[in-house]
Amino acid sequence: MTATVAPSPWPTPAARKNWQFGCELDDGRGLRWVLGRNGALGPRRHLRAWSLAGAVTLAVTLFFWWQGVSMAAALAAGELALLGTVLLLYARHAADRELLTLADGALVVEHRCGARTERMEFRAARVRVEPARAQGSLVELSGEGRQMRVGRYLRPELRLQLAQELRRALRTVGLQPPARSKNTAMQQE
Repeated sequence: MTATVAPSPWPTPAARKNWQFGCELDDGRGLRWVLGRNGALGPRRHLRAWSLAGAVTLAVTLFFWWQGVSMAAALAAGELALLGTVLLLYARHAADRELLTLADGALVVEHRCGARTERMEFRAARVRVEPARAQGSLVELSGEGRQMRVGRYLRPELRLQLAQELRRALRTVGLQPPARSKNTAMQQE
């Protein structure tokens, strides 16, 4: 019995770094962490849910209207107004997230909560990653006299792993020099 080894016609997948929470940027020169709410419904699905509830309520209201119960329209309007208010309040925070981008020697942290976005940029070589208080607390990023806490949307037992991953990324990816543009030789002449 003999065995023959032939090259595979399929490309070999690129070696993936072991990042649990982060992923590499498209150009491969940085990392990104997107930590968001773990909600089942996003803003578009909220609109669909409200529309579906409205259609069902309208069908039930028309049925009772034809039966002679004119009060059904007022009750349906109140129900839809209340449901719409609740879904609007929930949908406002459905897209809350924390976005951390490590590239070109800088760590950019964005926290989006409702309509407000807080953004802070740190030099990667100067960032300290520490727990804010005790085991399971938020991860505090500090440097150059500024601080920001991340990890709100992670379970407390996963925040230590996020801190370790951020430290490892800052040691490896964060200390790479910024990408130089291709026209630098022409600009120096």
